[in-house]
Amino acid sequence: MTKRIKRRLPGLLWGLIMPILVVAVLLCFFTGLSNLENGSGDEGRRQLEETIRRTAAACYAAEGIYPPTVEYMQERYGLQVDEERYFVDYQVFASNLMPVFTVLERAD
Repeated sequence: MTKRIKRRLPGLLWGLIMPILVVAVLLCFFTGLSNLENGSGDEGRRQLEETIRRTAAACYAAEGIYPPTVEYMQERYGLQVDEERYFVDYQVFASNLMPVFTVLERAD
């Protein structure tokens, strides 16, 4: 009788451990996926900021003035902004000073 219990014990433990392992793996997967989505949003925002900075510098090099608006860069320099995903606050103080801008990700 004790041999029979010993044979069932590994199967019973396996039956209890396996669902716990599956749940743990799924939790790790979904946590990692969530972190990946948050990280990609930050990276996209940083890339847009860098693109705006470079486009403004290219405009200054070509025309001698910084662009007055984001729309100006979109029309003349092909800047693309996903306006459903990002909000760009763009402020110009003088045509010979680099504009101050902030890119914010919109809430879902």
